[in-house]
Amino acid sequence: MNTVLITGTSSGYGLETARYFHAQGWQAIATMRTPRDGLLPEGLRILPLDVTDPASIAATIEAAGPIDVLVNNAGIGLVGAFEAAPMDYVRKLFDTNTFGTMAMVQAVIPQMRARRSGVIVNVTSSVTLAPMPLAAAYTASKQAIEGFTGSLAHELAAFGMRAKLVEPGYAPTTRFSQNIDFAIEDMIPEAYADFAAPIFAAFANPPMTTKETDVAEAVFRAATDDTDRLRYPAGADAVALEA
Repeated sequence: MNTVLITGTSSGYGLETARYFHAQGWQAIATMRTPRDGLLPEGLRILPLDVTDPASIAATIEAAGPIDVLVNNAGIGLVGAFEAAPMDYVRKLFDTNTFGTMAMVQAVIPQMRARRSGVIVNVTSSVTLAPMPLAAAYTASKQAIEGFTGSLAHELAAFGMRAKLVEPGYAPTTRFSQNIDFAIEDMIPEAYADFAAPIFAAFANPPMTTKETDVAEAVFRAATDDTDRLRYPAGADAVALEA
């Protein structure tokens, strides 16, 4: 039975991805900072993990055992004018979205390299497909992983491993906008109000969106695709942006 370890499974994409792999007969290991009972199907392993804490990463990798697929989904958001972004939070954003992903990748490479097999799937965002307003720092944290994964894929291929990118679109049913330490209103200074109003109006009535199941299916496709394809947009809006 193949084993997948998924980060950030307490809600949204990660939660649905863990359920999807489990339904396909995989041994799914769901990780989150604070495990909660009743969140996932019976028989699915749950381990505590903070991707910003090296000791937590080491303990989780040790407890998990051999991993065939790593899905780096854990992340936090930031929406608003960059001028108003607290730099402490920008650093926290990169610690989770960028350095946390890199640290998880580095932690699983040795065992995969020794077996000369394994897949790493990094979940980024459709903000990497086309510039989006009011998302500068968040986009930067995800663009870094796009470049990282593209280069990494060449290194890993030499050892029979693969690296993939899944790029979800806008999913209003997730907790993205709630996964921030402060109110979004605080990120829109008065000088930006006229600029931001139509943008938020468009967010409220998008012509196309992404569902959690779209992302779970794209992650599974990426994980089981033995070609050298790198990018997998997830959701109708992401697919349209890539076209």
